[in-house]
Amino acid sequence: MHVSFHGAAEGVTGSCHLIECSGQRILVDCGMFQGGRELHEENAEPFGFDPAGIDILLLTHAHLDHCGRIPLLVKRGFKGEIITTAATRELARLVLLDSAHLHEEEAHRRHRKASRNHKGEQPAGPLYDTMDALNSFDCFGRTAEYGTPITLGDGVRATFVDAGHILGSASVLLELEEHGYRKRVLFSGDIGGHDRPLLNDPQPPSNVDVVVMETTYGDRDHRSLEDSVDEFYEAIRDADARGGNVIIPTFALERAQELLFFLREGMERKEIRKNLRVFLDSPMAISATELFRRHPEAYKPGIAEMLNHGKDPFRLPDLHFTRDASESIALNQIRSGAIIMAGSGMCTGGRVRHHLRHNLAHNDCSVIFVGYAAEGTLARIIIDGAKSVKLFGDEIPIRARIHTINGFSAHADKTELLDWYRRTGQPERTFLVHGERRAMDAFVEELGETQVEVPGMHQRFRL
Repeated sequence: MHVSFHGAAEGVTGSCHLIECSGQRILVDCGMFQGGRELHEENAEPFGFDPAGIDILLLTHAHLDHCGRIPLLVKRGFKGEIITTAATRELARLVLLDSAHLHEEEAHRRHRKASRNHKGEQPAGPLYDTMDALNSFDCFGRTAEYGTPITLGDGVRATFVDAGHILGSASVLLELEEHGYRKRVLFSGDIGGHDRPLLNDPQPPSNVDVVVMETTYGDRDHRSLEDSVDEFYEAIRDADARGGNVIIPTFALERAQELLFFLREGMERKEIRKNLRVFLDSPMAISATELFRRHPEAYKPGIAEMLNHGKDPFRLPDLHFTRDASESIALNQIRSGAIIMAGSGMCTGGRVRHHLRHNLAHNDCSVIFVGYAAEGTLARIIIDGAKSVKLFGDEIPIRARIHTINGFSAHADKTELLDWYRRTGQPERTFLVHGERRAMDAFVEELGETQVEVPGMHQRFRL
């Protein structure tokens, strides 16, 4: 009975963990690395295990850093079953098709650059393409329901429980037995905060022997949600008074929908101008918003009741969905009075980079960051106070007002992580993943009498 770690080891992306028990090899997540190094280089490296030898993949949720290498896993030989919740299955399709398209675009960019340089070098192709993504969908099998155990094989049972992070997100409890030796191993996935407006609070199981948990914010607490919403409205009013645009780098899953919810509430309460033009410039976020409406069972009762009675919690008076690239380009002509929400949330790609290029240099504009920014990403560079950034070959001065509002994070903060952990019982062993080293070190100080491990990349442990 072993566990090994092939991503999110002393880092916050690329979640991928392997359980070996009773002759079975079970993967929990297969995410993409994001941030500092070249996207293709880091993600193209060997997994650290044979994809063809994996029997089952348990997917905790549909964020790219947890599901983004699934098509590559299939491309390299995985023929097993992928099990996840119904909402995650639908959202993962959006995320993986979008990711494949971005990899294809990046490969084309490398080829164009090589052609201009006339060096005769053969640049790498896409990490995976649209056909690879479509092929991976054939591996999705049984659908998990919160709290209902699923038998994976002799001596192995999995139970998905609500993680409260994004729609359909789950922590996964594995009940393992080998040669009469039993362990209850809980993989946290990403853990949501308390008292969010849309989703239920996380519901971890108790009496757990081993915990593998995220520590994204293991070293600090968020501002209260109420204060964060007030700050959000103030930042919008400030830019509106100055006549500038507001650019919000937005994660397509959960964050975009939560911000639409708060914008609607703010307009109804007259906290912000009701006739503000709002553009959701993200095909994936638009599609995700439509999917969110199809899963009222995943929401808190009040939101579910709104949806069941035909009231749309995400609808605004002057909301525009811009799917087409031509519509997105046209937004660059807007010089005042618009809120533009676009991905990616960490500004590592997507349409938001174009909007930053056209708005960062204007001192009447504002950029509002409302989520985590990993080290090395453009978002973190701007947040950390850069005076200028390079976008599409041009050096763009930063004159816009920069706001960072971490209270919107879909990740639990330090206090909430500790609450989640204590509700699991008294684990004898705790593995910390999905966090920067300083966050993990700070979190270790808060844990009780448990054997703490901070695994390195591809490190393997006997359970």
